[in-house]
Amino acid sequence: MPISRERKEELVDSYVEILNECDGFIIVKTQGLSVPQVQGLRNTLREQNGQYIVAKNSLMRRALQNADWIVPEDLLVGPVAIIFGRDNMPGVSKALLNHMEAEDFSEKMQVAGGVMTGELLDAGQVDAISKLPTLDEMRAQLAGLVVSPAQGIVNALHQATGGVVNVLQAYLDEQEESAGLGVEA
Repeated sequence: MPISRERKEELVDSYVEILNECDGFIIVKTQGLSVPQVQGLRNTLREQNGQYIVAKNSLMRRALQNADWIVPEDLLVGPVAIIFGRDNMPGVSKALLNHMEAEDFSEKMQVAGGVMTGELLDAGQVDAISKLPTLDEMRAQLAGLVVSPAQGIVNALHQATGGVVNVLQAYLDEQEESAGLGVEA
């Protein structure tokens, strides 16, 4: 059943909206995935703030042009799906590749490439991006960098005050001993 012109325009507009909110996308060639398999993949990607869409290639090309993105003509051929990443392309690509491996989708799905920060990516580059730290991992690393100097200051203050307390205690012990000696003499 053909899609009406109005529906096509709605779809292009929705794709443009998604493109304006994302930092990149991955194109995968798909064939023979069942509905439950697609749902499982969608859920996995959603956890990383990713989105899986099957779009008509001509409509996706138009949306990419309207959103001023690179149009990967060679990748938008045949049955494909587009995985969008919002602020977490490493996490999305890692989730995609891990899910493909865990579910043994090698026969049904292959990464064709993608686009990130205005650069066209091949399948190897998508794999390389999946090895970068995710947004949560970068936040943890940043928190560690911030906390580390503060922990050093706390340790230095603790050692310094501990040293002062030890000196005072030694002085008090000495005073006690000399006061005790003076009474006996």
